[in-house]
Amino acid sequence: MNLFQKFKETFLSVFPIMAIVLLLSVTVAPLSLNIILRFVTGGFLVIIGLTFFLLGVDIGILPIGEQIGASLTSRRNLALLLSVSFFIGMIVTIAEPDVQVLADQIKSLSSSVNKWGLVFGISIGVGLFVTIGLCRTVLSLNLRLVLILSYVALFSLAFFCPKELQGAAFDAGGATTGPMTVPFIMALGMGVASVRASSGSKDGKSTSSDSSFGLTGIASVGPVAAVCVYGLILSLSGKASDDAGFLGESGSSQHLQEGLSIFIRYVPEVVKEVFMSLLPLVIMFVLFQLLLLKLPPVQIRKTFQGVLYCFVGLAFFLVGANGGFIEAGRMLGSVLGLAAFENGGIWTVLIIAVSLLFGAITVCAEPAVWVLTEQVENVSGGTIRRKIMLISLSAGVAAAIALSMLRILFGFSLWYILIPGYAAALLLSFFCPPLFTGIAFDSGGVASGPMTSTFILSFTIGASSACGSHSAAGAFGVIALVAMTPLIAIQLLGIMFKIKTGSKGKEEHQ
Repeated sequence: MNLFQKFKETFLSVFPIMAIVLLLSVTVAPLSLNIILRFVTGGFLVIIGLTFFLLGVDIGILPIGEQIGASLTSRRNLALLLSVSFFIGMIVTIAEPDVQVLADQIKSLSSSVNKWGLVFGISIGVGLFVTIGLCRTVLSLNLRLVLILSYVALFSLAFFCPKELQGAAFDAGGATTGPMTVPFIMALGMGVASVRASSGSKDGKSTSSDSSFGLTGIASVGPVAAVCVYGLILSLSGKASDDAGFLGESGSSQHLQEGLSIFIRYVPEVVKEVFMSLLPLVIMFVLFQLLLLKLPPVQIRKTFQGVLYCFVGLAFFLVGANGGFIEAGRMLGSVLGLAAFENGGIWTVLIIAVSLLFGAITVCAEPAVWVLTEQVENVSGGTIRRKIMLISLSAGVAAAIALSMLRILFGFSLWYILIPGYAAALLLSFFCPPLFTGIAFDSGGVASGPMTSTFILSFTIGASSACGSHSAAGAFGVIALVAMTPLIAIQLLGIMFKIKTGSKGKEEHQ
């Protein structure tokens, strides 16, 4: 249990954003002292919350996923594994902190959006596509084929989704692949791959590598489809509205003058939400312990200790995010967005530059990005160095956030970026080694971590409000663009790896 290491990781993830905001707030984008105090307090609560949450995931949540995956695998019953995996995908998604924050943001679109109905729908989408991904492994289906069919169906569905929810739907795909969901999905994927390999499949030898990646990428399609379906249901029932009281002019703004006491006011509601989020996970563990796991008392105590850390961490995180962190992001975006919208010129350049800076710092500060870059460096035998990957991802995410801000300022459609971007990603899969394609689509949610789901999204929402945008098409979509970047960047690096290794092979042969 390394509490200090977790604190260091989260501090380095959050503090750079806080420093930039504080610098801007005393120079070109002045914020009130009250907002600054709430932002600083909320930022430290977010750091404390993420520290305890990630520690709890390591000592309690991740072992649960590994134990369940191993136990189900030992039964050699794929039907049981697939059916249970569906419910596991649902349960862990409900407890995902980024999903909680995104659902609150989407709820600001319209009073007809029910937060828990949306969370439940997203969780079903994840569970369904986790099952599809596992079937892909079991049936030895080509990952590229599954991804192409999934995204063609997804874009067709999104075309009929209400316009104000299209960007939010694609944002959901990046928000769900967080520190709670990914460990479970990866553990289950490894379990199914081992079952298939031990069953004597003809190409079982490739299962341990290629088939071990791609499950998270397939699973991230589910939440996008779920929000699209949710939007269609609202549209058919007549509850959706193009002018949905977006951004809550009378909602969040009415609390701007409220002091630090707002954090205390959020506590009862947040504690209740966190309890309801983690309760299904605890029930699932108890059932598996009674029916399948039979863990010794020492491991049971450690598991519940981890769940307790997750409870405390998630509560601190949500109180900090809702109490001051998100609101400061909106206010900063609003100040800079209004100046750019009214004056143009240097202010437009400034807000784009700030967006680029936020993108570059955010992706480099995400702990999961460092894990990913180390993984790719190891897989490539050092050919693709971590420094090259970090530069590629940093440039890509910076460009994604800057493009999102340009879309807000000039009002062009999100489809102009998403369709070419995903088309390029799928086209690259024909030239990229399958292993790197799997890693690329798995890593789509890695770059879109807690900072993107909280501060960056609220920053774009504030800018959209100031620029006169009254629909979700003007604010949401930034997480989707951030999640899309690694699909292209890592596959390009995979092609570079293929070319380099091919050249080396020819030289050695000669």
